[in-house]
Amino acid sequence: MPAPAINLAEKLALITQAWSPRVVAELNDYQLKLVKLQGEFVWHRHMDTDELFMVVDGKLQLRLRDGTVHLDPGELYVVPRGVEHQPFAENECQVLLIEPRGVRNTGDADAPDRVAENDRWI
Repeated sequence: MPAPAINLAEKLALITQAWSPRVVAELNDYQLKLVKLQGEFVWHRHMDTDELFMVVDGKLQLRLRDGTVHLDPGELYVVPRGVEHQPFAENECQVLLIEPRGVRNTGDADAPDRVAENDRWI
């Protein structure tokens, strides 16, 4: 019997803490993570991988050094490897992230208070 479908709304309802991504599925070496964002994150970059942000609900700004990408529900953006960025959401925003397993959420930033534990499933 196949595994049940993953309901993103149900999984998001279980997340209570902002900036704390939770894995909902894996595809080869990539993880699909749900996260709630509010406020601003640290400026950082991932030198070895791209990072996909898809807004499920709310509005997200991806601040880049040369401009800002504004995302509404149903929109996505891929931050290319090595590009410094800062996610920002004025109000709570629900996001699906796709990135390789083991990627540190703060990338190269020295921000120990913002590092999320990897491989936390929900």
